[in-house]
Amino acid sequence: MNILSEYYQDILNQKIENIKNSIHCSFEFFPPKTNALKQNLWLTINKLTTLKPQFFSVTYGANSGERQQTYNIVKKIREKTGIITAAHLTCVNSTPRQLKYIAEKYWNNGIKNIVALRGDIIEKNYQHTMYASDLIMLLKKIADFDISVAAYPELHPESKNSKADIINLKKKIDAGANRAITQFFFNVDCYLEFRENCIKNGITVEIIPGILPIYNFKQLQRFLKMTNVTIPKWMLNMFYGLDNDIFTQKIIGTNIAIDMIKKLSSEGIKNFHFYTLNQLDMTYSICNILGL
Repeated sequence: MNILSEYYQDILNQKIENIKNSIHCSFEFFPPKTNALKQNLWLTINKLTTLKPQFFSVTYGANSGERQQTYNIVKKIREKTGIITAAHLTCVNSTPRQLKYIAEKYWNNGIKNIVALRGDIIEKNYQHTMYASDLIMLLKKIADFDISVAAYPELHPESKNSKADIINLKKKIDAGANRAITQFFFNVDCYLEFRENCIKNGITVEIIPGILPIYNFKQLQRFLKMTNVTIPKWMLNMFYGLDNDIFTQKIIGTNIAIDMIKKLSSEGIKNFHFYTLNQLDMTYSICNILGL
């Protein structure tokens, strides 16, 4: 290592040292579909538990079988790890009566943390009558759940403009949500501008950044088709020509996530939510490098 490389490494180490013990993490999982994937999930959970996260969360499938899986996994994680585990709950394709039954089941079994979402609309002509704000009000009538909601620094795919997005988020907070977790993003300035707009509009709850480590750039591009998330040109250049080189992609993805967290930390962000995709290596490496 030459003198210049050592100099830049010292700067990197100092920046990381400055955020050690000052930031915290949480992790999202999804219900696995096979026994092999289930084993992998538990390896991931057990390892990430050693990082003492603020909480785990488990996504909610579109059909009843996956919904039951969410309940089973949330309950088991909480019992095995002792870590707060939030269950995702959507109101699409569910009646208030069904949602009340599910919520009471969670509360009565000690699961008091919910990520409240409207949910994705699969059928084109589906007429939804409930929104996330309605779900939050329903939950709060049942019990004093701790509720997280979604936020979109680059707009919800169905949103007309940023003002409408902020108004919708404000409705969810006014209904009783405790915090918001953002969709993943790669433009830090976009998040900071969104946070500023939230404050200007009276939204004072914590807006936790959602971090998606890039494991596979082609897979990421498929995710993007369902979102308004943009890929900066510099990122496109970094991954160009690496379609068959997953190892290098993971190294680049790790560095991008670390750099984002350092920048956000310097802007006062203390909590980060990782979309793990049930994968261990990158998320654990990022958190370990950052000293979490």
